[in-house]
Amino acid sequence: MSEILAQGGQEVIGVTGIEGPIVMIEGAGSVGYDEVVEIIDPQGNRRRGRVLETGENMTVVEVFAGTTGLSIDKTRARFLGRPLHIPVTEEMLGRVFDGQGRPIDGGPQPLTDRYADINGQPINPTARVYPRDYIQTGVSAIDGMNTLVMGQKLPIFSGAGMPHDQLAAQIVRQATLGAPAGESASRAGQFAIVFAAMGVKHDVADYFQDAFADSGALTHVAMFLNLADDPPVERLVTPRVALTLAEYLAFEREMNVLVVLTDMTNYCEALRQISNIRGEVPSRKGYPGYLYSDLASLYERTGRIKTSQGSVTQIPILTMPNDDITHPVPDLTGYITEGQIVLGRSLSNQGIYPPISVLPSLSRLMKDGIGKGYTRADHAHLSAQLYAAYSHVQEVRSLASVIGKEELSPIDQQYLTFGQAFEHEFVNQRPADNRDIEQTLKIGWDLLSLLPQEELTRVTPDEIRRYYKDSHVTP
Repeated sequence: MSEILAQGGQEVIGVTGIEGPIVMIEGAGSVGYDEVVEIIDPQGNRRRGRVLETGENMTVVEVFAGTTGLSIDKTRARFLGRPLHIPVTEEMLGRVFDGQGRPIDGGPQPLTDRYADINGQPINPTARVYPRDYIQTGVSAIDGMNTLVMGQKLPIFSGAGMPHDQLAAQIVRQATLGAPAGESASRAGQFAIVFAAMGVKHDVADYFQDAFADSGALTHVAMFLNLADDPPVERLVTPRVALTLAEYLAFEREMNVLVVLTDMTNYCEALRQISNIRGEVPSRKGYPGYLYSDLASLYERTGRIKTSQGSVTQIPILTMPNDDITHPVPDLTGYITEGQIVLGRSLSNQGIYPPISVLPSLSRLMKDGIGKGYTRADHAHLSAQLYAAYSHVQEVRSLASVIGKEELSPIDQQYLTFGQAFEHEFVNQRPADNRDIEQTLKIGWDLLSLLPQEELTRVTPDEIRRYYKDSHVTP
């Protein structure tokens, strides 16, 4: 039985079917896609859901908190006539929320009259500003070789057991906006971080909170936590809630916001679970055919616009099942985003932290955020030379595995030395080691000085005179 409510929505008494976190409701009348639904169990307890699908006679609703305790004939559904909105305010920085945006740190509900739709507002492509200005993470393998640019989406591809959580916490602690030369340093004070975790274990969530609190970073971090024992369907809402706050801070409060999302694989697993329950035709590895567009609806909520000085930068983190980079989740993510940071199993097994595999990693916007006025004029050439030299190291190692290290030429022996030093001095660094860009570039030139000068074909003669074997000299 359907009843029209005074506030414009309607209430239905009794549901047609319950399957997992899905509730089927007949006779709901005119409802909209993504509309918020209040599910009221026989004891009067309320839980929220949203409309997944609606037709002439049947409405499909996903319930965020699951359907345990619901009965078919005594459950009531109240359709509220609007999509899910959350309160947004600067006071949410320094706070911890659950996956639906409700406080779980013991503090009060944020006091604000500003509520925003979690689905975001579409950005006119003509209003977008091309991403510029690098963000210094303090991690040499990122800052030096795969620079993160303000307004970019740059995912981290990891694997089970690798230290992606530790790397994410380090980036959140250390990330600062690299202001162009002559620009006021006060701009760094407008930097904020929104951190969303999906399907993480309790000890992982505690690790992030403790790491941010101990470093003092928590004061400019808003955390949204969906734990492993929380309903999987809530994971579909968590990144949207986090990005809604990020968009408010960036485009209305004009802050530069870094969004870290971990783990996107858990998000996609929840999406697959709901798709299977709904009986949709599966695509690759059982994922729904709309996985690409669904991920794009999250990743594309990134960038800069002409009407605001703020920006949203994303670092999604995902674990590749069986370290398979061709798996649908990393594969589709790579198509949507502007590069990727790949963590390597072999480096991790050697005890190298962070185990960033430089060769398959890429930042497509790096060239636009480095160089004179941003980092240093020689940055692009130095990066290209390090990449070329390390790439040759892999060829030499393959040759050595066939003929033996002793049979290599003297120059190949030098490349082996360079490769070992590159991995242990440039890529490897202590978790607490926050390197600025000058330190990173200095280490890079120190390593190139292990090779003969005639091997350096990607840097200019002037750069060689300035930095080769004398890399402590600054411009």
